[in-house]
Amino acid sequence: MNVKSIAGQLGERRARFALSSDSAHPLADHWRVPEFVALTKPRVMMLAVFTALVGLSCAPVRLDPLTTLAAALAIAAGAGAAGVLNMWYDADIDAVMTRTAMRPIPRGKISRFEALVFGLVLGGFAVAVLALATLLACTILFYVVVYTAWLKRATRQNIVIGGAAGALPPVIGWAAGTGEVGLEPLVLFLIIFLWTPPHFWALALNRTDDYARAGVPMLPVVAGRAATTRQILIYSGLLVLASELPWVLGFAGTLYGAIAAICGALFLLLALQLNRSSGADRRAPHRLFVFSIFHLFVLFAALLVDHNGDSFSLMRASHAGPTIRSVYAELQSGAVRSARCTVNFSEV
Repeated sequence: MNVKSIAGQLGERRARFALSSDSAHPLADHWRVPEFVALTKPRVMMLAVFTALVGLSCAPVRLDPLTTLAAALAIAAGAGAAGVLNMWYDADIDAVMTRTAMRPIPRGKISRFEALVFGLVLGGFAVAVLALATLLACTILFYVVVYTAWLKRATRQNIVIGGAAGALPPVIGWAAGTGEVGLEPLVLFLIIFLWTPPHFWALALNRTDDYARAGVPMLPVVAGRAATTRQILIYSGLLVLASELPWVLGFAGTLYGAIAAICGALFLLLALQLNRSSGADRRAPHRLFVFSIFHLFVLFAALLVDHNGDSFSLMRASHAGPTIRSVYAELQSGAVRSARCTVNFSEV
């Protein structure tokens, strides 16, 4: 089957899908809250909120419950809006992929118009609630416009570049507490940014036919398994190094450093096993995909509990948190202070 025939079939399916999904009546005779919740990609949204709260808790400021709650709600709404608008735009290819065919829009439970309105309302609410509206709005627009509407269907580097949107929540969380961007949240951004390609490419290796049928140029589709597993190994190595930066730079303690080293070694081992596996082995990419989720959660959880109760008290007393400028100044003077993240709220 050549490219033209695949494109023709995809076009026909998109046309049939557009007619069926847009014809769904907005006032259906059953309550559809679970369907609207599914549009927000709840698991992705929870991970975004969690990493953002880690960034917020690590900020050298005194947090009050209202600020924390407002930031969590805004970031959740923003992440949910990005997920909804992603499903709205990708509804045509979701309908032809096995992995996504059961989403609410392809099943006709929610119309594309309803999804568009829901996503815009959520995004508007998020931007209105969070004082850092510009940064959050740019994150949503980057994910929906740059990644979903452009990169996803245009380049094999879609996940690499588009991963920047998913890596921004810790920066937003930190900025919500401090009003500025410091070195620490940029390190957390780097960790998630480097984690994203091996995480998604491991998933894509077992979904190559799905992505090919939908016309999405994921790396396994256009470059093959060998090239993909090699890239996964490279990014995994970079991720292991980046994961130790919080400990190296002094804003995480020994507990975090040890956990990052152990998890990093396991991640690298699974990536190496995947690189050496045969094309018929579906277990190796699945193992790495599942462990990658555990890996990111454990890293950020370790930042929350590392030296529990040991705070940025010295920094607060000196009226200054470690920004990029202050770190550079200290490096030039030959002295870098040691600072640790503190959990300023009891539950995440």
